[in-house]
Amino acid sequence: MHEDRPESTPQQGIVLRKRRKGIYILPNLFTLAALFGGFYAVVMAMNQRFDLAAGGVFVAMVLDSLDGRVARMTNTQSAFGEQMDSLSDMVSFGAAPALISYEWALRPLGRWGWIAAFVYCACAALRLARFNVNTGVVDKRYFQGLPSPAAAALVTGFIWLMNDMGLKGYDNSWIMFCVALYAGLTMVTNVPFYSFKDVQMKKSVPFAVIVLIALIIAVINIHPQIVLFAIFVIYGVSGYAVYGWRRFKGQQTSVISTSTDEPDERGLHR
Repeated sequence: MHEDRPESTPQQGIVLRKRRKGIYILPNLFTLAALFGGFYAVVMAMNQRFDLAAGGVFVAMVLDSLDGRVARMTNTQSAFGEQMDSLSDMVSFGAAPALISYEWALRPLGRWGWIAAFVYCACAALRLARFNVNTGVVDKRYFQGLPSPAAAALVTGFIWLMNDMGLKGYDNSWIMFCVALYAGLTMVTNVPFYSFKDVQMKKSVPFAVIVLIALIIAVINIHPQIVLFAIFVIYGVSGYAVYGWRRFKGQQTSVISTSTDEPDERGLHR
């Protein structure tokens, strides 16, 4: 192959070999595992096992939050990993929740049902594409629009909760319709959602913080479906609360920062 052909410099007589470009295994294993979670969720939905389908999406969420951290901790970031992560997110948090919600509740609505599922799926794709383009110009403390894992948690969390309560999908078709549209459209808004990226895990914290974390874990274990869904509902509306507060205070509502490569979009998102 041309890439492996040795090169020599006539002046120094030194033979140089080009290094092969490889793929970092560790972070991409987490990404592949997250992708499998989304695929597993779709298969379980086709088999009418919606509890396992929702569980697959939530497992994908956990793994998706780890692959980037593992890459940074091991200094194995790569352009390939970024693209692989986006494709995995599209399956696990875009296509999977749309198909699960359609199979669980939206099918009886006919055309309206698949329109709601498609709108969610399309908005997830648009949100991920915009995230990749605006990575360098968005305030790191906030997401521009609802992140796709949180949107997937709203959709599948609702299904998980209703299924746990013994309620059938066809009895909640229009509620599922509204949840899917809300989650999908919120992904493509310019509403700021806190990203938690400025939380430093390596810094020491007061003892009370550890006690609080233990209490939160205990509360979640009381009824995981209700507590987790409530957490994501609160997060899902928190962006609008931040947006409204900033508007009330006359502050900038856009999370787009000034960049030398992109036009300043601050005036477009007020």
